[in-house]
Amino acid sequence: MPHADLLRLGEHTMTVCNACRYCEQYCPVFPAMENRLVFTTADLTYLANLCHNCGECLYACQYAPPHEFGINVPRTLAQIRAFSYEHYCWPQPLARTFRRHNLATGLTLAAVLMAVMFATTAIGHGGAIPLPTGDGDFYSVVPHGVMVALFGGVSLFVAAAMSIGLRRFRRDLRGDAARPRNLRAVLQATRDALSLRHLHGAGADCTAEEETRTPWRRWFHHCTFYGFLFCFASTSVAAFYDAFLRWSAPYPLTSAPVILGVAGGIGLMVGPPGLWFLRRQRDPMLSDPDQTGLDASFVALLFLTSLTGLLLLILRGSAAMSPLLIVHLGVVLALFLTLPYGKFVHGLYRVAALIAYAREMQNDRG
Repeated sequence: MPHADLLRLGEHTMTVCNACRYCEQYCPVFPAMENRLVFTTADLTYLANLCHNCGECLYACQYAPPHEFGINVPRTLAQIRAFSYEHYCWPQPLARTFRRHNLATGLTLAAVLMAVMFATTAIGHGGAIPLPTGDGDFYSVVPHGVMVALFGGVSLFVAAAMSIGLRRFRRDLRGDAARPRNLRAVLQATRDALSLRHLHGAGADCTAEEETRTPWRRWFHHCTFYGFLFCFASTSVAAFYDAFLRWSAPYPLTSAPVILGVAGGIGLMVGPPGLWFLRRQRDPMLSDPDQTGLDASFVALLFLTSLTGLLLLILRGSAAMSPLLIVHLGVVLALFLTLPYGKFVHGLYRVAALIAYAREMQNDRG
């Protein structure tokens, strides 16, 4: 759908909802909506990123399909969320990747990066992939300096791209939400984000169908989020060990980087496939079918990162370590490069929207 038509649809949908207000207690979208008489692009992207797609409002709506109004809040806001990712993307020419990004592009990028790393590693070692030393020393395969330069450079670019996009999103929010910064609002939004409170909707848990509510979507989200967080913590602790304590890898199985990495890897082995399975089973009216590829790529790269990482830990003392390390690094590099241009950004925008919402509600209470 062209962006202009999508924004008109969003404005129409929110105007009908604002007149009805039957769903005002379901989630933050509706109290925030009631504070607005008109719905600008900034309003719509804010409300869309407040929506957790619990689905409750679709089944409660008297104007939902097959009614002639055809009101479908979850799908409309899902489409506007995807628009917001493109709208705030940096650099802007890469915004089109949100529409072209799918499972094939994600896996192809990973395969290309693996091939490049195999070739450069072989060239750097005289034309062949070096045999592992048997002690799990990754730097004997890919030199420490090369690894730091490669992933350090990519990480800086990714951090810059996501920071600029988030700053653009927050800049628009300031016109809609309360301006003063408030620590209490930040803490409330952080609690809501970490607990996934709004995945409950108005009932016990998310809807899968009109009469079906289960906790699985929330649990799989927790596995994915905290799995990613643990893996990030593992990498950060290992970097601290290497840079400041001069403790070189490989680290023992009882060390903090290994324990955190295993916990994160298990979470990512469970959460992403679970979310993908639930999406395929869920009522299709609750989601935007055009984002299926975006979800699939993110889920696949997260899963492959954890799978290759755990295998690398198990086999780090074997002859398979060298090729497996390069495969793992290729997948991780593909995941990192796609973070600013894939489903990952929804978490950043959602937290920013929750902070703005908490400030807004505090102002309403005086």
